[in-house]
Amino acid sequence: MKSHILLIPLAVTLATWLGLLAACSADSYHTPIVTVSIEPQKYFLEKITGDKVEIRTLIANGANPETFDPSVNHVMNLTKSIGFLRMGNIGFEAAILDKIHAEHPDLPIFNTSLGVIPVTGTHDHGGISHESIDPHTWTSVKNAKIIARNMLNAMVQLDPANKDYYTRNYDRFAQHLDSLDRAITARLEPHRGEAFMVWHPSLSYFARDYGLEQIPAGNADNKDIAMGTLKSVMDHASEHGVKVFFYQKDLDSRQAETLGDQLGVKRVSINPLSADWENEIIGIADAIAGDETE
Repeated sequence: MKSHILLIPLAVTLATWLGLLAACSADSYHTPIVTVSIEPQKYFLEKITGDKVEIRTLIANGANPETFDPSVNHVMNLTKSIGFLRMGNIGFEAAILDKIHAEHPDLPIFNTSLGVIPVTGTHDHGGISHESIDPHTWTSVKNAKIIARNMLNAMVQLDPANKDYYTRNYDRFAQHLDSLDRAITARLEPHRGEAFMVWHPSLSYFARDYGLEQIPAGNADNKDIAMGTLKSVMDHASEHGVKVFFYQKDLDSRQAETLGDQLGVKRVSINPLSADWENEIIGIADAIAGDETE
């Protein structure tokens, strides 16, 4: 009887230690974190990685990348990631790259727009025009396939154990993008050569893909423009028979709200930074094809 009594505390102690070891083991395992710059990238990466990684975005939906200033917290959060997949040419990325190199020099960083043929000269700041690269590479279905391929290459490097899984997912997504591109090409073929207006010049790559002309009404800074400049833009739009005016309701200048009415064209609110990337692209195509109203 005495020996059984002595075994009880021993069994309790053993059970306690086993529980602690199990808890420690559970705490030590976590889903790897990968950080991207914007929500459309998250959409692409989710198609490739499934639930294998946790994807974090530096800029939440609705924020303005033109004025975004990365904080210390953003840099600290990046240090928890196994890699940073940057968009490629967004202004704030340059600022945060310097901070990352200083705080976490070993963090793998990948340019997901690598290989995209750039559009230049669409963005000016403070009234100064220059040949900087248009950063909105993701607003093109063709570019999206290149971006996704860059993401696949990055993930194979960061997590080689899941290479086959990532590759299968990429192949499936690439086929879907090809199908989407063919559908939009057929839909917009009757409109090739037509022009549309946009306040912030965010659809340059989309316009290039389908033989359209983008007429920017505003500027890259999303600020009000002089009345003389506005009149010139309106005259240019009228000469080209513009029927659609795209604007970003929460970010663009207040002038954008009334410009469509002054021109007598259809106003369509868009969000190029939407996490719902595919529906956003389809909505833009539908508006140009004359199938959507605001």
